[in-house]
Amino acid sequence: MNRAASDLFQAGREAMERHAWQDAYETLTEADEAGLLTGDGLRMLAEAAWWSGQGEKVLAIGERAYGAYVAEENTDGAAMAAFELAQQHAMRMAQPTATGWFARAEQLIADDQNAPARGYLEWMRGFMAAAMEGDPDAAIAHFDEALEIASRTGDRGLQARSLHDKGRTISMQGHLAEGAALMDEAMVAVVGGEVDPIHTGIIYCSMIGVCSTLCDYRRAAEWTDATMRWCERASISGFPGVCRVHRAEIMRLRGAWPNAEEEARRACEELPKFNFLSGVGHAFYEIAEVRRRMGDFAGAEEAYSSAHEHGRDPQPGLSRLRLAQGKLDVAAAGVRRALADPTLDHLSRPMPLAAQAEIALAGGDLNTAAAAAEELDAIAAEIGTPALEAMAACVRGAVRLAGGDPEGAVPELRRALHGWQGVEAPYEAAEARVLLGSAYRAMDDHEGALLELRAARDTYERLGAAWDAERTAAMLGDSVSTTAAPERVRRAFVFTDIVSSTGLVEAIGDEAWENLLNWHDQTLRSLFASHGGEVANHTGDGFFVAFGDADSALRCAVAIQRALAQHRQQHGFAVQVRIGVHSAEATRRGQDYSGGQVHKAARIAALAEAGEILASEETVAAAEEQFSASESREVALKGIAGPVQVLAVAWR
Repeated sequence: MNRAASDLFQAGREAMERHAWQDAYETLTEADEAGLLTGDGLRMLAEAAWWSGQGEKVLAIGERAYGAYVAEENTDGAAMAAFELAQQHAMRMAQPTATGWFARAEQLIADDQNAPARGYLEWMRGFMAAAMEGDPDAAIAHFDEALEIASRTGDRGLQARSLHDKGRTISMQGHLAEGAALMDEAMVAVVGGEVDPIHTGIIYCSMIGVCSTLCDYRRAAEWTDATMRWCERASISGFPGVCRVHRAEIMRLRGAWPNAEEEARRACEELPKFNFLSGVGHAFYEIAEVRRRMGDFAGAEEAYSSAHEHGRDPQPGLSRLRLAQGKLDVAAAGVRRALADPTLDHLSRPMPLAAQAEIALAGGDLNTAAAAAEELDAIAAEIGTPALEAMAACVRGAVRLAGGDPEGAVPELRRALHGWQGVEAPYEAAEARVLLGSAYRAMDDHEGALLELRAARDTYERLGAAWDAERTAAMLGDSVSTTAAPERVRRAFVFTDIVSSTGLVEAIGDEAWENLLNWHDQTLRSLFASHGGEVANHTGDGFFVAFGDADSALRCAVAIQRALAQHRQQHGFAVQVRIGVHSAEATRRGQDYSGGQVHKAARIAALAEAGEILASEETVAAAEEQFSASESREVALKGIAGPVQVLAVAWR
C-alpha cells in the first residue's frame, strides 16, 4: 500500500474508531475510488456505509470485499465477508440468498478448525436451530461451541453475542432465572463498552425483545437507560431503527403516546436504510397500538395492515380493534387464529390469551374466557414478571365479575391495578379501574364505583384515549354533571350533522343506512382523535366535539370534508355533512360543556350548507394557520342576541 493509500486508510480507520461514520464513509470511498482498498478496507467501508444509513450500498461493497479476499487468498476474511452478507440478506428477509452466503462461508473454512470465522458460523447455526428449527438443545450446543472459540480467540463481541443468545434460548425453555443471568452478563459487557457498536446494537435489541415477550418492562427500561448512557459516552446517537421500536413500546406503556409514535415512525424511515426490513412490521404494529388507544380506528387499521404487509402478525391488536368496532365474530376469529399458530411458543401466548378473554367476555362466552384465564395464570406463575401478573389478575377479575361474583373480582382487580401502577402503565391501570368500578357498582357501592370510573376517565383524557374516555363517561352517566365541579375553559367547539338523513334512510333502507352510519362514525372519530378532539356528545347523525385550539378544530373540519369527498370519489357515494366551528369560553362539567357560546356553535352549524364548513369570524382570526375562507357575512342566529359574523372555510 503506497503512502497516499496508507494515509486515507488510516484516516478512515480513525474516523471509525471515533464513530464518525459519515467521515469514515467519505474518506474510505475516496480511497476506494483511487483503487487503494484491500479486502479489509472494503469490509470497513461496508460497515461505515451501514452506520451512515446507506444500506443500499452495503451489499455491493460487501460483495466486492468478498471478491477481494478471494483474490488475496485470504480464506478467513472471505468467510467473514460471506457471513456478514448472509446477515445483511437475512435482515432484508431475503432468506434464500442469506442461506446461500452462509453455505459459502461454511465451505470456505470446512477444513480449518481454527478459523476465527468458525465461531460466527457456530453462532449462526445456534440462531437458526433456535429461531427456525425449534431445536433448543442443538442451539445451546452451537452457542457453547461459539463461546469456546470466542474464549480461545479473545473475540469479546462473539462471546457476548453467544452468551446472550444462549440465555435467550434457555429462557424460552422456561428456565427464566438461569437464562436471565446469562443475558444480564452479556448486557454488562455491552454497557461497559467491551464490545463494538454493531454487537452492542444487536445484543441490546435482542435483550429488549426478550423483555417484551416476557412483559418484563422494568428490566427493559433499566437496560434501555443504561444503553443510552453508553451511547452518549461513545458519541453514538442511538441504534438504527429496530431499537427505536423497542423504545417506542416502553414509551407507549408509560403513556407517552406522541413520543412513542414519533419514535416508531422514525424507525419506519430508518430501518430500510440499515437493511432491517424485518423490523418494519414491528414498527407499524407499535404505531397501530398507539392509534387504537387514541381512538383513531382508521389510522390503527392502516398501520396494522402495514405491519402485516411487512411480515408482523397484527394480532392481538387487530382483534382488539375489531372488538372496539363492534365486530365481535371477526375479533374472536382473529385471536383464535393467532393462538392456533404452531410457531407461537407458550411464553409468547399471554397477550393473545388476554385479548381472547376480553373478546369472549364481550360475547358472553364465559367458558372460553375462563380457559384463557387459566392458561394465562399458569404462564404468569412460570414467568413471574409484575406486568404479566397484573395482566393475569385483571383477566381473573373480569371473568369473576362476568360470572356473577363481584366480591371475588374486587381483590383480583385491585391486585391488577396496583401491579400496573407499579410498572408505570397508566392506560392498563385505567382499564383495571373500569372493571373495578363495574364490580363496585354490581355490589351497590356507588361511591366506590364513581371514584374508580372518574379516575379512569381522567386518565384516559390525559392520555388522549378519546374512545375510552367517552365510553367511561357514558358509564358514569348523569352523575358526572351533578357531581363534577364546574370550570370555565376555552375551547374550539365543532358540531357536525348529516344533511337529509331521513331521506337517505328511506332511499337506501335500514341495513344499508346502518352500515353507512357506522363508516361515518368511525371515520369521524378517527379524525377527531388524530386532531386532539374530545367528543362531548354524539347523536345518531352528528357529533359535538371540543378542541384545545382553533387550529386543531379547523384542520379537523377540513380533514372530515376531504375524507368524505375522497370516499365519494372512490365509491360513488358518501353522506353530506355540514360543520360549524366556534371558539369561545364555556362551562365544563366532566365531559359536558354548556353556556351561550356552545349554543352559538350549534346554531352556526345549523346554518351551514351540505359539504360546508361555517366558522365564526373570531375563530378563523384566532387560528395561527392561514385558512382560506370566503368574505365574512353577517347572520342572525336563533336564540343569540345581536348579529354574528361568519365565513365559509375552503377545504377543496
